[in-house]
Amino acid sequence: MMAVKGPSTTSETTDALWVRDVAFAYDGFEVLRGVSFRVSPGRFAVIMGRNGSGKSTLFRVIAGLLKPRRGCISVFGRDLHDLGFRDRTRLLGFLPQQHHAIFPFRVFDVVLTGRAAHVGLTPKPRDREAAMEALARLSIEHLAEKPYTDLSGGEQQLVLIARVLAQKPRLLLLDEPTAHLDFVNANRLLQLIRHSLCPEMTVVAIAHDPNLAFWHGDDFFFLVDGQVFWPDTRRPPWSSDLLQRVYGIPVDTLPWKDRAIVIPKMGS
Repeated sequence: MMAVKGPSTTSETTDALWVRDVAFAYDGFEVLRGVSFRVSPGRFAVIMGRNGSGKSTLFRVIAGLLKPRRGCISVFGRDLHDLGFRDRTRLLGFLPQQHHAIFPFRVFDVVLTGRAAHVGLTPKPRDREAAMEALARLSIEHLAEKPYTDLSGGEQQLVLIARVLAQKPRLLLLDEPTAHLDFVNANRLLQLIRHSLCPEMTVVAIAHDPNLAFWHGDDFFFLVDGQVFWPDTRRPPWSSDLLQRVYGIPVDTLPWKDRAIVIPKMGS
Protein backbone atom coordinates (compact mmCIF):
# COMPACT_ATOMS: atom_id res chain seq x y z
CA MET A 1 0.00 0.00 0.00
CA MET A 2 1.22 3.47 -0.80
CA ALA A 3 0.35 7.05 0.10
CA VAL A 4 -2.12 8.43 -2.39
CA LYS A 5 -0.89 10.77 -5.05
CA GLY A 6 -4.15 10.18 -6.90
CA PRO A 7 -4.86 9.75 -10.59
CA SER A 8 -2.12 11.11 -12.82
CA THR A 9 -2.85 14.60 -14.10
CA THR A 10 -1.00 17.14 -16.18
CA SER A 11 -1.94 20.25 -14.21
CA GLU A 12 -3.83 21.33 -11.14
CA THR A 13 -6.76 22.56 -13.19
CA THR A 14 -7.49 19.03 -14.45
CA ASP A 15 -8.20 17.83 -10.90
CA ALA A 16 -11.73 18.04 -9.56
CA LEU A 17 -10.27 17.81 -6.05
CA TRP A 18 -6.67 18.14 -4.92
CA VAL A 19 -5.88 17.75 -1.21
CA ARG A 20 -2.25 18.49 -0.37
CA ASP A 21 -0.52 17.68 2.93
CA VAL A 22 -3.58 18.46 5.07
CA ALA A 23 -3.27 18.06 8.83
CA PHE A 24 -5.87 18.63 11.54
CA ALA A 25 -6.01 18.14 15.31
CA TYR A 26 -8.65 18.29 18.04
CA ASP A 27 -7.23 19.83 21.24
CA GLY A 28 -3.73 18.75 20.30
CA PHE A 29 -4.76 15.22 19.23
CA GLU A 30 -3.74 14.78 15.61
CA VAL A 31 -6.52 13.23 13.53
CA LEU A 32 -5.21 13.90 10.02
CA ARG A 33 -1.48 13.72 9.25
CA GLY A 34 -0.30 14.92 5.87
CA VAL A 35 -3.35 13.79 3.90
CA SER A 36 -2.81 14.03 0.14
CA PHE A 37 -4.92 12.70 -2.72
CA ARG A 38 -6.43 13.75 -6.03
CA VAL A 39 -9.71 12.99 -7.77
CA SER A 40 -10.22 13.40 -11.51
CA PRO A 41 -13.36 15.06 -12.94
CA GLY A 42 -16.43 12.92 -13.47
CA ARG A 43 -15.32 10.13 -11.15
CA PHE A 44 -17.15 8.46 -8.28
CA ALA A 45 -14.48 8.17 -5.59
CA VAL A 46 -15.08 6.36 -2.30
CA ILE A 47 -13.17 6.81 0.96
CA MET A 48 -13.22 3.91 3.41
CA GLY A 49 -11.81 3.24 6.86
CA ARG A 50 -12.75 2.22 10.38
CA ASN A 51 -14.97 4.26 12.68
CA GLY A 52 -12.99 7.09 14.22
CA SER A 53 -10.34 7.07 11.49
CA GLY A 54 -11.06 10.71 10.62
CA LYS A 55 -13.18 10.37 7.47
CA SER A 56 -15.91 12.81 8.55
CA THR A 57 -13.30 15.22 9.89
CA LEU A 58 -11.55 15.12 6.52
CA PHE A 59 -14.80 15.99 4.73
CA ARG A 60 -15.52 18.85 7.11
CA VAL A 61 -12.03 20.22 6.44
CA ILE A 62 -12.50 19.91 2.66
CA ALA A 63 -15.91 21.60 2.93
CA GLY A 64 -14.35 24.52 4.81
CA LEU A 65 -16.17 23.87 8.10
CA LEU A 66 -12.92 23.12 9.91
CA LYS A 67 -9.61 24.91 9.41
CA PRO A 68 -6.61 22.63 8.86
CA ARG A 69 -3.36 23.15 10.74
CA ARG A 70 -1.58 23.04 7.42
CA GLY A 71 -2.15 22.05 3.82
CA CYS A 72 -4.05 23.24 0.77
CA ILE A 73 -7.33 22.19 -0.85
CA SER A 74 -8.33 23.13 -4.37
CA VAL A 75 -11.43 22.33 -6.41
CA PHE A 76 -11.07 22.57 -10.18
CA GLY A 77 -7.90 24.59 -9.70
CA ARG A 78 -9.34 27.12 -7.25
CA ASP A 79 -8.12 27.35 -3.65
CA LEU A 80 -11.23 26.96 -1.50
CA HIS A 81 -9.88 29.15 1.28
CA ASP A 82 -9.75 32.10 -1.12
CA LEU A 83 -13.42 31.77 -2.12
CA GLY A 84 -16.48 33.48 -0.68
CA PHE A 85 -19.65 31.61 0.30
CA ARG A 86 -21.43 31.97 -3.03
CA ASP A 87 -18.49 30.86 -5.18
CA ARG A 88 -17.67 28.01 -2.80
CA THR A 89 -21.20 26.60 -2.78
CA ARG A 90 -21.41 26.77 -6.55
CA LEU A 91 -18.29 24.63 -6.73
CA LEU A 92 -18.79 22.26 -3.81
CA GLY A 93 -21.82 20.60 -2.21
CA PHE A 94 -21.60 18.75 1.11
CA LEU A 95 -23.96 16.27 2.73
CA PRO A 96 -22.92 15.80 6.38
CA GLN A 97 -23.39 12.57 8.26
CA GLN A 98 -25.95 13.90 10.73
CA HIS A 99 -28.77 16.41 10.51
CA HIS A 100 -31.27 17.32 13.22
CA ALA A 101 -34.58 18.69 11.97
CA ILE A 102 -36.43 21.08 14.27
CA PHE A 103 -39.14 22.85 12.28
CA PRO A 104 -41.73 21.01 10.15
CA PHE A 105 -40.84 22.65 6.84
CA ARG A 106 -42.29 21.23 3.65
CA VAL A 107 -39.97 18.83 1.86
CA PHE A 108 -40.01 21.09 -1.22
CA ASP A 109 -38.88 24.07 0.88
CA VAL A 110 -36.06 22.03 2.44
CA VAL A 111 -34.79 21.09 -1.02
CA LEU A 112 -35.23 24.67 -2.26
CA THR A 113 -32.76 25.90 0.39
CA GLY A 114 -30.10 24.10 -1.64
CA ARG A 115 -30.43 26.95 -4.14
CA ALA A 116 -29.17 29.54 -1.64
CA ALA A 117 -26.04 30.28 -3.66
CA HIS A 118 -28.15 31.04 -6.74
CA VAL A 119 -31.16 32.85 -5.22
CA GLY A 120 -31.37 36.63 -4.88
CA LEU A 121 -34.09 38.08 -2.65
CA THR A 122 -36.64 35.44 -3.64
CA PRO A 123 -36.47 32.08 -5.46
CA LYS A 124 -36.96 32.31 -9.21
CA PRO A 125 -38.80 29.80 -11.43
CA ARG A 126 -35.49 28.15 -12.35
CA ASP A 127 -34.75 27.59 -8.65
CA ARG A 128 -38.11 25.89 -8.12
CA GLU A 129 -37.53 23.82 -11.25
CA ALA A 130 -34.11 22.73 -9.93
CA ALA A 131 -35.69 21.68 -6.62
CA MET A 132 -38.38 19.61 -8.34
CA GLU A 133 -35.82 18.11 -10.70
CA ALA A 134 -33.72 16.98 -7.73
CA LEU A 135 -36.76 15.38 -6.07
CA ALA A 136 -37.65 13.62 -9.32
CA ARG A 137 -34.14 12.23 -9.82
CA LEU A 138 -34.48 10.46 -6.49
CA SER A 139 -38.10 9.40 -7.22
CA ILE A 140 -39.42 11.24 -4.16
CA GLU A 141 -41.41 14.04 -5.78
CA HIS A 142 -44.51 12.58 -4.09
CA LEU A 143 -43.05 13.79 -0.77
CA ALA A 144 -42.83 17.44 -1.87
CA GLU A 145 -45.76 18.73 0.22
CA LYS A 146 -45.15 16.61 3.30
CA PRO A 147 -43.57 18.02 6.49
CA TYR A 148 -39.92 16.98 6.61
CA THR A 149 -40.21 16.03 10.29
CA ASP A 150 -42.97 13.49 9.49
CA LEU A 151 -40.71 11.42 7.23
CA SER A 152 -38.83 8.25 8.09
CA GLY A 153 -35.06 8.41 8.55
CA GLY A 154 -34.50 6.97 5.09
CA GLU A 155 -36.89 9.44 3.46
CA GLN A 156 -35.21 12.34 5.26
CA GLN A 157 -31.84 11.15 3.97
CA LEU A 158 -33.11 11.15 0.39
CA VAL A 159 -34.54 14.66 0.86
CA LEU A 160 -31.18 15.94 2.09
CA ILE A 161 -29.46 14.39 -0.91
CA ALA A 162 -32.03 16.08 -3.17
CA ARG A 163 -31.23 19.37 -1.40
CA VAL A 164 -27.54 19.15 -2.25
CA LEU A 165 -28.33 18.01 -5.81
CA ALA A 166 -30.52 21.11 -6.28
CA GLN A 167 -27.43 23.15 -5.45
CA LYS A 168 -25.89 21.82 -8.71
CA PRO A 169 -22.27 21.85 -7.51
CA ARG A 170 -19.38 20.64 -9.65
CA LEU A 171 -18.01 18.54 -6.77
CA LEU A 172 -20.27 16.66 -4.39
CA LEU A 173 -19.11 15.37 -0.97
CA LEU A 174 -21.40 12.74 0.56
CA ASP A 175 -20.70 11.53 4.10
CA GLU A 176 -22.36 8.11 4.39
CA PRO A 177 -25.12 8.81 1.82
CA THR A 178 -26.68 5.36 2.30
CA ALA A 179 -27.20 5.83 6.06
CA HIS A 180 -30.81 4.97 7.02
CA LEU A 181 -31.52 3.63 3.52
CA ASP A 182 -32.78 0.10 2.94
CA PHE A 183 -31.01 -2.30 0.56
CA VAL A 184 -33.11 -1.27 -2.44
CA ASN A 185 -32.77 2.49 -1.97
CA ALA A 186 -29.08 2.28 -1.08
CA ASN A 187 -28.27 0.50 -4.33
CA ARG A 188 -30.62 2.72 -6.32
CA LEU A 189 -28.90 5.83 -4.99
CA LEU A 190 -25.40 4.56 -5.74
CA GLN A 191 -26.46 3.51 -9.24
CA LEU A 192 -27.81 7.03 -9.75
CA ILE A 193 -24.48 8.49 -8.64
CA ARG A 194 -22.43 6.19 -10.85
CA HIS A 195 -24.50 6.29 -14.02
CA SER A 196 -26.40 9.61 -13.89
CA LEU A 197 -24.57 12.15 -11.75
CA CYS A 198 -21.11 11.21 -13.03
CA PRO A 199 -19.68 12.57 -15.28
CA GLU A 200 -22.12 15.49 -14.88
CA MET A 201 -20.38 16.17 -11.57
CA THR A 202 -17.61 14.61 -9.51
CA VAL A 203 -18.70 12.69 -6.42
CA VAL A 204 -16.57 11.76 -3.40
CA ALA A 205 -18.37 9.66 -0.78
CA ILE A 206 -17.58 8.04 2.54
CA ALA A 207 -18.76 4.43 2.78
CA HIS A 208 -18.77 1.99 5.67
CA ASP A 209 -19.90 -0.99 3.60
CA PRO A 210 -16.99 -2.09 1.37
CA ASN A 211 -19.29 -4.18 -0.80
CA LEU A 212 -21.50 -1.23 -1.74
CA ALA A 213 -18.35 0.80 -2.36
CA PHE A 214 -16.70 -1.79 -4.60
CA TRP A 215 -19.88 -2.56 -6.54
CA HIS A 216 -20.52 1.06 -7.49
CA GLY A 217 -17.37 3.17 -7.11
CA ASP A 218 -14.68 4.12 -9.63
CA ASP A 219 -11.75 5.01 -7.37
CA PHE A 220 -11.07 3.79 -3.82
CA PHE A 221 -9.11 5.51 -1.07
CA PHE A 222 -8.44 4.30 2.48
CA LEU A 223 -7.91 6.40 5.61
CA VAL A 224 -5.61 4.67 8.10
CA ASP A 225 -3.60 6.20 10.95
CA GLY A 226 -4.50 9.72 9.86
CA GLN A 227 -3.30 9.30 6.28
CA VAL A 228 -4.98 8.44 2.98
CA PHE A 229 -3.70 5.42 1.10
CA TRP A 230 -4.57 3.61 -2.08
CA PRO A 231 -3.58 0.12 -3.25
CA ASP A 232 -0.58 -0.57 -5.36
CA THR A 233 -1.69 -0.54 -8.99
CA ARG A 234 -0.53 -4.17 -9.34
CA ARG A 235 -3.40 -5.45 -7.19
CA PRO A 236 -7.09 -4.60 -6.80
CA PRO A 237 -8.39 -2.46 -3.91
CA TRP A 238 -10.31 -5.45 -2.51
CA SER A 239 -7.17 -7.49 -1.82
CA SER A 240 -7.59 -9.41 1.44
CA ASP A 241 -4.30 -8.27 2.99
CA LEU A 242 -4.99 -4.64 2.14
CA LEU A 243 -8.47 -4.73 3.69
CA GLN A 244 -7.13 -6.53 6.76
CA ARG A 245 -4.76 -3.61 7.33
CA VAL A 246 -7.58 -1.09 6.85
CA TYR A 247 -10.17 -2.80 9.07
CA GLY A 248 -7.96 -4.77 11.44
CA ILE A 249 -9.68 -8.15 10.89
CA PRO A 250 -9.06 -11.05 8.48
CA VAL A 251 -11.38 -11.02 5.45
CA ASP A 252 -12.06 -13.19 2.44
CA THR A 253 -12.77 -11.74 -0.99
CA LEU A 254 -14.80 -13.66 -3.54
CA PRO A 255 -14.52 -12.72 -7.25
CA TRP A 256 -17.77 -11.30 -8.65
CA LYS A 257 -17.82 -10.16 -12.28
CA ASP A 258 -14.98 -7.63 -12.49
CA ARG A 259 -15.28 -6.79 -8.78
CA ALA A 260 -15.35 -8.78 -5.54
CA ILE A 261 -17.51 -9.52 -2.50
CA VAL A 262 -15.90 -8.94 0.90
CA ILE A 263 -16.72 -11.34 3.75
CA PRO A 264 -15.25 -11.13 7.30
CA LYS A 265 -13.74 -14.45 8.31
CA MET A 266 -16.06 -16.10 10.81
CA GLY A 267 -14.67 -16.58 14.28
CA SER A 268 -11.84 -14.11 13.68
